[in-house]
Amino acid sequence: MEYNHRQTEQKWQRFWDEKHTYQPEDHSNKPKYYVLDMFPYPSGAGLHVGHPLGYIASDIVSRYKRLKGYNVLHPMGFDSFGLPAEQYAIQTGQHPAITTEQNLARYIEQLKNIGFSYDWTREVRTSDPSYYKWTQWIFMELFRSWYNKETDKAEPIDTLFAKFSATGTAGIQAACDEDVPTFTADEWNAKSEEEQYEISLKYRLTFLADAVVNWCPALGTVLANDEVKDGVSERGGYPVEQKLMRQWMMRITAYADRLLTGLDTIDWTESLKEQQRNWIGKSVGASVRFAIQDSSKSIEVFTTRVDTIYGVTFMVLAPEHELVAELTTPEQQEAVDTYVNAAKMRSERDRMSDTKTVSGVFTGSYCLNPFSGEKVPIYLADYVLAGYGTGAVMAVPSGDQRDWTFATHFGLPIIPILDAQKDIDKQADNTKEGHYINSGIINGMTYKEATATLIAWLEERGLGNGKVNFRMRDAVFSRQRYWGEPVPVYFKEGGSTGRLPYLIDESDLPLELPAIDKYLPTETGEPPLGRAEDWKYKGEYEYELSTMPGWAGSSWYWYRYMDPQNKEAFASKEAIDYWQNVDLYIGGTEHATGHLLYSRFWNKFLKDRGYVPQEEPFKKLINQGMIQGRSNFVYRLKGTGVDGKAPVFLSLNQVGDQEVTPLHVDVNIVNNDVLDIEAFRKARPDLTTNSTGEPAEFVLEPDGRYVVGAEVEKMSKSKFNVVNPDDIVEKYGADVLRLYEMFLGPLEQAKPWNTNGIDGVHRFIRKFWRMFYKDNAAGESEWIVTDEQPTPAELKILHKAIQKAENDIEAYSFNTSVSAFMVCVNELTALNCRKRAILQDLILILSPYAPHITEELWAALGHEPGTLSKASFPVFNPNYLVEDAFEYPIQINGKVRTTISFAIDRAPTEIEKEVLADEIVQKWLDGKSPKKVVVVPKRIVNVVI
Repeated sequence: MEYNHRQTEQKWQRFWDEKHTYQPEDHSNKPKYYVLDMFPYPSGAGLHVGHPLGYIASDIVSRYKRLKGYNVLHPMGFDSFGLPAEQYAIQTGQHPAITTEQNLARYIEQLKNIGFSYDWTREVRTSDPSYYKWTQWIFMELFRSWYNKETDKAEPIDTLFAKFSATGTAGIQAACDEDVPTFTADEWNAKSEEEQYEISLKYRLTFLADAVVNWCPALGTVLANDEVKDGVSERGGYPVEQKLMRQWMMRITAYADRLLTGLDTIDWTESLKEQQRNWIGKSVGASVRFAIQDSSKSIEVFTTRVDTIYGVTFMVLAPEHELVAELTTPEQQEAVDTYVNAAKMRSERDRMSDTKTVSGVFTGSYCLNPFSGEKVPIYLADYVLAGYGTGAVMAVPSGDQRDWTFATHFGLPIIPILDAQKDIDKQADNTKEGHYINSGIINGMTYKEATATLIAWLEERGLGNGKVNFRMRDAVFSRQRYWGEPVPVYFKEGGSTGRLPYLIDESDLPLELPAIDKYLPTETGEPPLGRAEDWKYKGEYEYELSTMPGWAGSSWYWYRYMDPQNKEAFASKEAIDYWQNVDLYIGGTEHATGHLLYSRFWNKFLKDRGYVPQEEPFKKLINQGMIQGRSNFVYRLKGTGVDGKAPVFLSLNQVGDQEVTPLHVDVNIVNNDVLDIEAFRKARPDLTTNSTGEPAEFVLEPDGRYVVGAEVEKMSKSKFNVVNPDDIVEKYGADVLRLYEMFLGPLEQAKPWNTNGIDGVHRFIRKFWRMFYKDNAAGESEWIVTDEQPTPAELKILHKAIQKAENDIEAYSFNTSVSAFMVCVNELTALNCRKRAILQDLILILSPYAPHITEELWAALGHEPGTLSKASFPVFNPNYLVEDAFEYPIQINGKVRTTISFAIDRAPTEIEKEVLADEIVQKWLDGKSPKKVVVVPKRIVNVVI
């Protein structure tokens, strides 16, 4: 009987669903193991075969850990607030919730089709008010907290008020805005409640501030850096400009050092850690103030090379710097305005990465070098970013290549500052070797001496100080769109700005999205929430009209899985204390500097406030590689298909020297690189007919086939190389899909999908099935498993596979296990093994990879249905791998003439005796007596005649 994968897989998927087979215990004496997949966003396109790769790997580990005696939490949910649903709503008027619900249903159906061992009772969705109630609550807790550098953690804002009341700002070490006022305890206590509250806004971990953001006018929203590519939005390709806007911010910079040092405590790849280290960008240096000529103001710069300050020949500001308008002289106004407007159209990423283009503009103003007093011209250049450091760079062209290129372009001086600098007329030399020249008070000093001397000089005069700086900036936490979490804030009149933000009452959570007539900004430019009618807090106060960013809901979701129905907390203390943090997290590298930084930040904050016990949320992280598409091409003869000529398509081997145009063809109508011509005609009449409807001609191979070309590319609809997992599951089965995705190559590496190769795995599954069943003479299925005792050879084959499977899963090396299973089944089949003791253990080690067929066979062996996941992983016994005999090559005068098997512990004298008595050896001796016989145990026997 052939294995019926459709019937078997659907049967067990229904069983698991109805019986909640994979629902873990909330409390258990078993050790816990938490396996998590990165939150997927449910798009309308559904899954292609590249998406399940990481999910299959995490599912294998989850199933294996259950067999090893762990209480496994393996949940799934959805990051369901997203820009695509909103864009669809703008285009069609359909509420994003409807689009999202349709997409979710499709995703869940596809995921269940592949047979993942998720506990679906714990499913969460970020767009569900019962979920985002707690996202809003965490926002409120951040607003109610400040970062105390003295204790190095977040604390309730009340503790800051207590300090102000007792000692004023004296001794306060806080992460805060730069313009905080100083005051005594008496001055604080004399302030009104409103004045005190307004001051506190400068200290809170979430706060309002003017920030330079990626503004996309076409989408009507701010975009994160990772949502902008080459100056346009990733979604839709709309122009993005830099704009100063009032935004909610998260003070992630308070955690910069802890985010950096925490990387040393977690098992992540070094390359991903390095991405985070570079993003955080810790620098040790000095802050220096350059007085502006004829002004009471100064420009502050941060530099890691204060020792080069005598080599400063110009100052460069970001085009968005707050002093640009004040510094620009009338003569330079037009040039500056043109330059600033052009810079607005370039994303920060483009500006940072473009090292070849030299551009800038002189403001017409000068500042003064604090050491030499010399005039320094002030330029604008878009390679300086307003949000990094102070938005100003002191330019030292002799020591910095970008400054050197700029100076050369604009004809500015290049002053040598160290006697060890070489060839600075050709390029910059950033050496720290040698002694200083042209450098005033540090002439003749070395780098270390000079740095200490200059910082001390600055600090004595109040012109600067030693400082640690970070590249990372506070995170923008506002999006001017509808489909996101409402910010639980309303505004009252008051304060120096005339408008102060306040939190709504906790009892009013969740603050749900109101209905609006359309999903566009208002005619006056307010975000879409400005369209809501009568949407006011307590019927009186204006709500915040921006919503939270896409990363808000994904910054804490792993905790909600622990206790998803809890109405009193985001998760109970008992659940959090039991599950702790995630043991294994699998997802893509694209989240390295977004989600993974924000979630670590929120986790550390929640720990500071006593809500969670662990500093880091994800103990081990694996980034799966991308499954690439394998595109197919047809070749249209040039000059055909145009001007009324019928198209002519040449098969790959018929192209020769002829000029052709390669065109993508749907890989789903190609089998083993042979095109289904009729399916192609039906699918692409635009390519296979001319303007009058005349059909295309196909020039075929001599055997009548049309052979397509192939190339590995990214899997995408535009390249017609998307393979739907539903089609693979329908044709071959979910177990075959799971095994094949693992078989393609190492989990972390990119590899191409090629449906042509799946047949081998399909044959393996059918061969495995035939170890249990055969068709009898009447054509009926007959069970052939016996209770005979296994032989040593069978036990050896099995235990090699047990050892391999265990070692590979522990090392996350899944592809080599699939090969080992194939070898094992082939070897046992060759021995005609039908023994329960062997096959039962084989079922268990294969079950994490192929759960459906193994569940079926487990029940067929007489076990209670559904108990496979409660069984124990077979214990590897090394004794079965110990060889009890050795096949000795027998040499006669150095040439191997035969082989003879002897027991491992056989004495050399007995081996010699039997060798000489062997018929073949006797034939080669030809009646002669050997001069000597050399027996090398477990290697060789040499007979010398």
